[in-house]
Amino acid sequence: MDEQGRYSEAEVYARRALELAEAEFGKEHETTGISVWNLAQLYLNLGRYGEAEPLYLRSLGIREKGLGPDHPDVATSLNGLAWLYYTQRRYGEAEPLYLRSLAIEEKRHGLDHPEAASVLNNLALLYYSLGRYGEAEPLYLRSLAINEKAHGPDHPEVASTLSNLALLYDALGRDDEVEPLYLRSLSIKEKIYGPNHPALTTILFNLAMLYDA
Repeated sequence: MDEQGRYSEAEVYARRALELAEAEFGKEHETTGISVWNLAQLYLNLGRYGEAEPLYLRSLGIREKGLGPDHPDVATSLNGLAWLYYTQRRYGEAEPLYLRSLAIEEKRHGLDHPEAASVLNNLALLYYSLGRYGEAEPLYLRSLAINEKAHGPDHPEVASTLSNLALLYDALGRDDEVEPLYLRSLSIKEKIYGPNHPALTTILFNLAMLYDA
Protein backbone atom coordinates (compact mmCIF):
# COMPACT_ATOMS: atom_id res chain seq x y z
CA MET A 1 0.00 0.00 0.00
CA ASP A 2 2.95 2.30 0.64
CA GLU A 3 4.05 1.82 -2.98
CA GLN A 4 0.52 2.59 -4.17
CA GLY A 5 0.44 5.87 -2.24
CA ARG A 6 -2.29 4.63 0.11
CA TYR A 7 -0.41 5.92 3.11
CA SER A 8 -3.28 6.30 5.56
CA GLU A 9 -4.23 2.65 5.16
CA ALA A 10 -0.59 1.62 5.24
CA GLU A 11 -0.08 3.39 8.55
CA VAL A 12 -3.10 1.72 10.13
CA TYR A 13 -1.88 -1.73 9.15
CA ALA A 14 1.76 -1.05 10.03
CA ARG A 15 0.83 0.19 13.50
CA ARG A 16 -1.49 -2.78 13.98
CA ALA A 17 1.28 -5.18 12.94
CA LEU A 18 3.57 -3.60 15.52
CA GLU A 19 0.97 -3.89 18.27
CA LEU A 20 0.42 -7.58 17.48
CA ALA A 21 4.15 -8.29 17.37
CA GLU A 22 4.68 -6.61 20.74
CA ALA A 23 1.81 -8.56 22.29
CA GLU A 24 2.97 -11.89 20.84
CA PHE A 25 6.75 -11.66 21.09
CA GLY A 26 7.51 -8.74 23.40
CA LYS A 27 9.06 -5.36 22.71
CA GLU A 28 12.64 -6.58 22.23
CA HIS A 29 12.07 -9.49 19.83
CA GLU A 30 13.50 -9.43 16.31
CA THR A 31 10.03 -9.88 14.82
CA THR A 32 8.96 -6.75 16.66
CA GLY A 33 12.07 -5.05 15.35
CA ILE A 34 10.97 -5.75 11.78
CA SER A 35 7.58 -4.14 12.43
CA VAL A 36 9.30 -1.14 14.01
CA TRP A 37 11.54 -0.85 10.94
CA ASN A 38 8.60 -1.03 8.54
CA LEU A 39 6.76 1.76 10.36
CA ALA A 40 9.91 3.88 10.39
CA GLN A 41 10.24 3.42 6.62
CA LEU A 42 6.64 4.51 6.13
CA TYR A 43 7.11 7.67 8.18
CA LEU A 44 10.28 8.46 6.25
CA ASN A 45 8.35 8.20 2.98
CA LEU A 46 5.70 10.49 4.43
CA GLY A 47 8.30 13.06 5.49
CA ARG A 48 7.34 12.57 9.12
CA TYR A 49 10.96 12.55 10.22
CA GLY A 50 10.34 13.29 13.87
CA GLU A 51 8.27 10.11 14.15
CA ALA A 52 10.62 8.05 12.02
CA GLU A 53 13.82 8.72 13.96
CA PRO A 54 12.91 7.09 17.31
CA LEU A 55 11.59 4.07 15.43
CA TYR A 56 14.84 3.70 13.47
CA LEU A 57 16.79 4.01 16.70
CA ARG A 58 14.56 1.45 18.38
CA SER A 59 14.93 -0.97 15.48
CA LEU A 60 18.69 -0.55 15.59
CA GLY A 61 18.76 -1.18 19.34
CA ILE A 62 16.64 -4.34 19.06
CA ARG A 63 18.81 -5.76 16.31
CA GLU A 64 22.11 -4.92 18.02
CA LYS A 65 20.94 -6.56 21.23
CA GLY A 66 19.40 -9.63 19.64
CA LEU A 67 21.71 -10.25 16.70
CA GLY A 68 24.98 -8.64 17.70
CA PRO A 69 26.64 -5.45 16.47
CA ASP A 70 27.99 -6.93 13.22
CA HIS A 71 24.85 -8.56 11.82
CA PRO A 72 23.66 -7.58 8.29
CA ASP A 73 20.28 -6.52 9.71
CA VAL A 74 22.12 -4.04 11.93
CA ALA A 75 23.81 -2.70 8.79
CA THR A 76 20.38 -2.28 7.21
CA SER A 77 19.12 -0.31 10.22
CA LEU A 78 22.24 1.87 10.17
CA ASN A 79 21.78 2.57 6.46
CA GLY A 80 18.14 3.52 6.98
CA LEU A 81 18.91 5.83 9.90
CA ALA A 82 21.75 7.41 7.94
CA TRP A 83 19.42 8.07 5.01
CA LEU A 84 16.95 9.75 7.37
CA TYR A 85 19.73 12.02 8.63
CA TYR A 86 20.86 12.70 5.07
CA THR A 87 17.36 13.81 4.03
CA GLN A 88 17.43 16.23 6.98
CA ARG A 89 20.91 17.46 5.96
CA ARG A 90 22.34 16.11 9.20
CA TYR A 91 25.41 15.04 7.27
CA GLY A 92 27.75 14.81 10.22
CA GLU A 93 25.49 12.26 11.88
CA ALA A 94 24.87 10.30 8.68
CA GLU A 95 28.50 9.69 7.65
CA PRO A 96 29.65 7.49 10.59
CA LEU A 97 26.48 5.40 10.28
CA TYR A 98 27.14 4.79 6.58
CA LEU A 99 30.76 3.91 7.28
CA ARG A 100 29.80 1.44 9.99
CA SER A 101 27.08 -0.08 7.79
CA LEU A 102 29.56 -0.49 4.95
CA ALA A 103 32.14 -2.11 7.23
CA ILE A 104 29.57 -4.67 8.41
CA GLU A 105 28.43 -5.49 4.86
CA GLU A 106 32.01 -5.90 3.64
CA LYS A 107 32.92 -8.09 6.60
CA ARG A 108 29.87 -10.35 6.23
CA HIS A 109 29.38 -10.48 2.48
CA GLY A 110 32.67 -9.40 0.93
CA LEU A 111 33.62 -6.33 -1.08
CA ASP A 112 31.43 -7.07 -4.10
CA HIS A 113 28.00 -7.77 -2.60
CA PRO A 114 24.90 -5.82 -3.76
CA GLU A 115 24.13 -4.83 -0.17
CA ALA A 116 27.48 -3.06 -0.03
CA ALA A 117 26.67 -1.32 -3.33
CA SER A 118 23.60 0.30 -1.81
CA VAL A 119 25.61 1.78 1.06
CA LEU A 120 28.40 2.85 -1.31
CA ASN A 121 25.91 4.75 -3.45
CA ASN A 122 24.37 6.49 -0.44
CA LEU A 123 27.76 7.40 1.01
CA ALA A 124 28.88 8.76 -2.37
CA LEU A 125 25.73 10.88 -2.53
CA LEU A 126 26.54 12.25 0.92
CA TYR A 127 30.06 13.18 -0.17
CA TYR A 128 28.68 14.77 -3.35
CA SER A 129 26.32 16.89 -1.24
CA LEU A 130 29.26 17.96 0.92
CA GLY A 131 31.34 18.89 -2.14
CA ARG A 132 33.81 16.08 -1.41
CA TYR A 133 33.84 15.03 -5.05
CA GLY A 134 37.15 13.20 -4.97
CA GLU A 135 35.79 10.84 -2.32
CA ALA A 136 32.44 10.38 -4.07
CA GLU A 137 33.71 9.23 -7.47
CA PRO A 138 35.44 5.96 -6.49
CA LEU A 139 32.42 4.97 -4.41
CA TYR A 140 30.05 5.53 -7.33
CA LEU A 141 32.32 3.60 -9.67
CA ARG A 142 32.58 0.72 -7.25
CA SER A 143 28.81 0.67 -6.68
CA LEU A 144 28.24 0.70 -10.44
CA ALA A 145 30.62 -2.21 -11.03
CA ILE A 146 29.02 -4.29 -8.27
CA ASN A 147 25.48 -3.72 -9.55
CA GLU A 148 26.42 -4.42 -13.17
CA LYS A 149 28.03 -7.70 -12.12
CA ALA A 150 25.21 -8.73 -9.80
CA HIS A 151 22.16 -7.57 -11.76
CA GLY A 152 23.30 -7.02 -15.32
CA PRO A 153 23.75 -3.78 -17.29
CA ASP A 154 20.04 -2.90 -17.52
CA HIS A 155 19.00 -2.89 -13.85
CA PRO A 156 17.32 0.11 -12.13
CA GLU A 157 20.17 0.34 -9.60
CA VAL A 158 22.62 0.65 -12.48
CA ALA A 159 20.53 3.44 -14.01
CA SER A 160 20.38 5.27 -10.68
CA THR A 161 24.14 5.15 -10.15
CA LEU A 162 24.79 6.28 -13.73
CA SER A 163 22.62 9.35 -13.14
CA ASN A 164 24.37 10.14 -9.87
CA LEU A 165 27.76 9.77 -11.51
CA ALA A 166 26.67 12.10 -14.31
CA LEU A 167 25.70 14.75 -11.75
CA LEU A 168 29.10 14.40 -10.13
CA TYR A 169 30.97 14.78 -13.42
CA ASP A 170 28.80 17.79 -14.28
CA ALA A 171 29.82 19.41 -11.01
CA LEU A 172 33.46 18.63 -11.82
CA GLY A 173 33.17 20.19 -15.27
CA ARG A 174 33.90 16.89 -17.01
CA ASP A 175 31.32 17.68 -19.68
CA ASP A 176 32.32 15.03 -22.23
CA GLU A 177 31.60 12.28 -19.71
CA VAL A 178 28.21 13.54 -18.57
CA GLU A 179 26.02 13.01 -21.65
CA PRO A 180 26.86 9.31 -22.25
CA LEU A 181 25.98 8.48 -18.65
CA TYR A 182 22.63 10.28 -18.81
CA LEU A 183 21.78 8.67 -22.15
CA ARG A 184 22.61 5.19 -20.91
CA SER A 185 20.60 5.74 -17.73
CA LEU A 186 17.67 7.00 -19.81
CA SER A 187 17.86 4.00 -22.12
CA ILE A 188 17.72 1.60 -19.16
CA LYS A 189 14.73 3.35 -17.62
CA GLU A 190 12.86 3.43 -20.94
CA LYS A 191 13.35 -0.33 -21.28
CA ILE A 192 12.03 -0.92 -17.79
CA TYR A 193 9.22 1.63 -17.52
CA GLY A 194 8.41 2.65 -21.08
CA PRO A 195 8.95 6.05 -22.72
CA ASN A 196 6.19 7.95 -20.89
CA HIS A 197 6.71 6.95 -17.26
CA PRO A 198 7.22 9.59 -14.51
CA ALA A 199 10.43 7.79 -13.53
CA LEU A 200 12.04 9.41 -16.59
CA THR A 201 11.21 12.98 -15.55
CA THR A 202 14.34 13.84 -13.60
CA ILE A 203 16.82 12.47 -16.09
CA LEU A 204 15.04 14.14 -19.02
CA PHE A 205 15.17 17.43 -17.16
CA ASN A 206 18.87 16.96 -16.41
CA LEU A 207 19.57 16.21 -20.05
CA ALA A 208 17.62 19.31 -21.11
CA MET A 209 19.68 21.45 -18.73
CA LEU A 210 22.88 19.90 -20.06
CA TYR A 211 21.97 20.66 -23.67
CA ASP A 212 20.81 24.14 -22.75
CA ALA A 213 24.14 24.83 -21.08
